[in-house]
Amino acid sequence: MTVVFERPPSTAITSTVIEVAHAPKAAANSADDEIVRLVHADPRPHEIRVVTSDRALTDRVRSLGASVFAAERFRQLVDPRDR
Repeated sequence: MTVVFERPPSTAITSTVIEVAHAPKAAANSADDEIVRLVHADPRPHEIRVVTSDRALTDRVRSLGASVFAAERFRQLVDPRDR
């Protein structure tokens, strides 16, 4: 699992479970562009699921073969206290 941020976090995040990535430079939609770049570069984009509720990003990654999981649904999955 990879999490993409607009810019590097102020405090380093380390994990054995997720990979933390960030856009090359902070700007509007830069994380979206980085996500699209990662999907496009992957030899198996149909195996990628992007978590977002952003319609434009949804359209972009689906056009490359990735599937999309709604952000709220994902939150309920990982944090069952919100149910």
